[in-house]
Amino acid sequence: MEYDVKDLALAEEGKKRIEWADHDMPVLRAIRARFEKEKPLAGKRMAACLHITAETANLARTLKAGGADLVLCASNPLSTQDDVAAALVKEYDIPVFAIKGEDHDTYYKHIHACLQHDPVITMDDGADLISTLHKDYPEKTAQIYASMEETTTGVIRLRAMHKDGALKLPVFAVNDAHTKYLFDNRYGTGQSTVDGIIRATDVLVAGKTVVVAGYGWCGRGVAMRMRGMGANVIITEVDPLKALEAAMDGYRVMPMLEAAKEGDIFVTLTGDIHVLRKEHFERMKDGAIVANSGHFNVEIDIPALEKLAAKKRANVRQFVDEYQLADGRRIFLLAEGRLINLAAAEGHPASVMDMSFATQALTTEFALKRKLEPGVYEVPREIEDYIARLKLESMGIQIDQLTEEQEKYLSSWEMGT
Repeated sequence: MEYDVKDLALAEEGKKRIEWADHDMPVLRAIRARFEKEKPLAGKRMAACLHITAETANLARTLKAGGADLVLCASNPLSTQDDVAAALVKEYDIPVFAIKGEDHDTYYKHIHACLQHDPVITMDDGADLISTLHKDYPEKTAQIYASMEETTTGVIRLRAMHKDGALKLPVFAVNDAHTKYLFDNRYGTGQSTVDGIIRATDVLVAGKTVVVAGYGWCGRGVAMRMRGMGANVIITEVDPLKALEAAMDGYRVMPMLEAAKEGDIFVTLTGDIHVLRKEHFERMKDGAIVANSGHFNVEIDIPALEKLAAKKRANVRQFVDEYQLADGRRIFLLAEGRLINLAAAEGHPASVMDMSFATQALTTEFALKRKLEPGVYEVPREIEDYIARLKLESMGIQIDQLTEEQEKYLSSWEMGT
């Protein structure tokens, strides 16, 4: 078995971490038990470009239990948990190509290793796997049943590809599933982003002014958690509806040029490029902390910050680089502008990833039973309802059911006031 991980000697610790996460992933465990019996993915070659974490490891175990011939690589150079990667190889016989801190060339070498596995189904976290497939292996696209994409950034890229006529395979927008974005994006990103910032800096959030760029579900989650810890939260937005919602949720809303002067901590969560740039850095306070929790590190214009800086001190603290401007003001960039929740912390809690990865697994099973045209597809509602019911059951929560009379009323039009 070919693989590329940091050190197989880390496997024992990685297995402990995987098993610990598994305790908090009851929905995925239930799916794994069924997959073990039914083998719905039997013999299917799979390539997955995901964050190599303990939670992802339990998804990988589930896919393998279903019969998949699976290979994994990292979807971010800083998000790999090296002990988990080692455990997947040594303890679970799943090939992994991922090393925390890998450089650009190694990152893409690992993606190529996955694609050379000749997959017939793929999973992606940011669309780097699919974009590389289209660019360097276009002949392989015809053999792909479907791909699963679990990030906002990736779905945006794939919809752009489809609009341009460049997408040559079907993709399920797992990110847009209710069982993903309403929970993973809001509660997972909200908690793990704050966790990453605090681990990297040991900053006291209470009393600070926190600027959250973007009020999508990830931004909502971070804003909610920061306010809950006593921060004064400012929202910046380009979407008038989201800005209006933020204002009615009780946040201050203003352009980033104004917010730049007030913020103590800045967090970008937009999926777009250069959300924080030169004119914003020029207005920031001494000691401003800048972090990104969007998928790629382009949300912060790091080259512009480097040009402004008269002096740079790398690693003044783990995951913290200091940029000193000509007038002496210091700006602290966290985790090289990459995903702060995975680079400096452990990513989303297992409990919320339980639903996201259950959605991945069941949508994979669904896709293999169909012949689909190229395009971006929604996750079927019946999969979402099934996962939500399993999650409620695991939490000991029961809900009402419609009576026959209620079902008839909802499906009719005759009865009025």
